[in-house]
Amino acid sequence: MRSYNPTCNPNKRQLQKVLELIKAAERPVIFAGGGVILSKAPEELTKLAKRTQIPVTTTLMGLGAFPGTDPLWLGMIGMHGTYRANMSTAHCDLFLSVGVRFDDRVTGKTDTFASQAKIVHIDIDPTSIRKNIPVTVPVVGDCKCTLEELNRMLEGVDLGDLDKKRKPWLDQIQAWKDTKPLAYEQKDIIKPQYVVEKLYELTEGKAIITTEVGQNQMWAAQYYHFDKPNHFITSGGLGVMGFGLPAAIGAQLACPDHIVVDVAGDGSIQMNIQEMATAVQCNLPVKVVILNNGYLGMVRQWQQLFYDKRYACTCMEHAPDFVKLAEAYGASGFRATKPEEVESVLKKGLSTPGPVIMDFVVEKEECVYPMVPAGAPITEMLLV
Repeated sequence: MRSYNPTCNPNKRQLQKVLELIKAAERPVIFAGGGVILSKAPEELTKLAKRTQIPVTTTLMGLGAFPGTDPLWLGMIGMHGTYRANMSTAHCDLFLSVGVRFDDRVTGKTDTFASQAKIVHIDIDPTSIRKNIPVTVPVVGDCKCTLEELNRMLEGVDLGDLDKKRKPWLDQIQAWKDTKPLAYEQKDIIKPQYVVEKLYELTEGKAIITTEVGQNQMWAAQYYHFDKPNHFITSGGLGVMGFGLPAAIGAQLACPDHIVVDVAGDGSIQMNIQEMATAVQCNLPVKVVILNNGYLGMVRQWQQLFYDKRYACTCMEHAPDFVKLAEAYGASGFRATKPEEVESVLKKGLSTPGPVIMDFVVEKEECVYPMVPAGAPITEMLLV
């Protein structure tokens, strides 16, 4: 029998309050974060969402905590979240939050965040609860233990005809998805979103994806769909440029039978490019996909949108030839400069033994959308 641990075993009176809120809610949303993955609770989260027919959104660090191909999936929330996730948060009547911090990239303007909802916050760290957002029902406990107990309590509860009760809400979410989907305008120049979409298609969504920091990170989060936890490895709030390649090396060593791909920018990859020597020396088949736009892209995007294109210190005019650089390290290098070359380069790079750098010369001034300006409510999104 499991011994009592106050950080693991949540207060059952608080969980009973959560149960009553779930039963009463007409427009609920589950909001999951990296804590769900750290506590190994994705299975329990998925069981709860399906049992109660509640749509799910996650933070950047929570991607993979809930299957990204499930009909209840809303996409990521926040500054570069999907339209439907952000709008659902603004209009829900119950916001069930599990293993999250409510950081500013998620909330936007805090006094408008989930303003129509009763908010439940489940977290093992009591200092995180009510730190940034007022909470209706706080629950201190390990995510896995808490969700297990909540699911157990739900087993004997008559929730009525959930399909009928949730249908208007799910129909509204589908309307948001249909009218404002993630989108980009395909042209004669390679679009970075297209590269990530093709990568997802060719790997059948089974690769472990690491990222650097910036636009490459957001496009990977938006356009690669994660059905399992620990398949999206990124530095999150630390914002560490150069993270992706060493992380990919570590992931490949830990999971030698998996395809591991670092989605990088031409700026970030140069922060730790010397680790290609490690990959080659250890004969690790790490694949690097560079979305090469000739800029420090995310900073350039802010300069474009908020500073009238007064670009400063963001233009990468003297980047190396990444194909030659790969060869200099003893790796393989391939390049695509046209949309019709993307698929063939990805196929070649993914099938080539050993470390590979694939250089995709993409649209120079492409922006990550949606985007919520700093300090604005998350419903006020800049769209394509």
